Amino acid sequence: MFTKIFPPIHTEGYKFLVIAGFITLVLLFISGFLGTISLLLTIWVYYFFRDPERVIIEDDNYLVSPADGEVIKVEEVDGPKEVNLENKKFKKISIFMNVFDCHVNRTPCAGKVEEILYKPGKFFNASLDKASEDNERNYYKLKDKHGNDIIVVQIAGLIARRIVCETDNGQELNQGDRIGMIRFGSRADVYYENYEPLVKVGQKTISGETLLAKK
Repeated sequence: MFTKIFPPIHTEGYKFLVIAGFITLVLLFISGFLGTISLLLTIWVYYFFRDPERVIIEDDNYLVSPADGEVIKVEEVDGPKEVNLENKKFKKISIFMNVFDCHVNRTPCAGKVEEILYKPGKFFNASLDKASEDNERNYYKLKDKHGNDIIVVQIAGLIARRIVCETDNGQELNQGDRIGMIRFGSRADVYYENYEPLVKVGQKTISGETLLAKK
């Protein structure tokens, strides 16, 4: 019960929490009003960097959501050219994470990481279509247990300024393993083949738990 109310936070969050806490203490000595506002912001920092445990289905016939957020796209597209899959058709699901969503990202399937590619870019609103091609982003190309290519793309948003990758090339992942996070508002795209989507636009997702697609 305690961890549900006060979940652990991602390691990226500790320095921000310390800074926010220090500023709050200083402002409390100067102004009760400013100190209260800063305290609320400190609570939000803790909340943003929360990293709760999730219940993973561990079934190779399903893809799970890589992110908490809202489904904003379910479509068929060409694969991302950045990982040389532009001549191949994929289904794509895009999930928008606002600043109140948990931003720890997880792998939708078990499998091997074949490639990780970071692309610097701009910081448009992550809900816009052009964010997939213009914004700062990080690509994870996975090979699932059925031999399918699965690509997860972390996309920085209007406020986000750093993508954190916690995965290595060649690493074997279990379904729902943490692969990284994005700081302060962002988006995750999933490209996949040979699965049928189970979600629709407007649906809320939970990282590691919501079933995105089925064989």
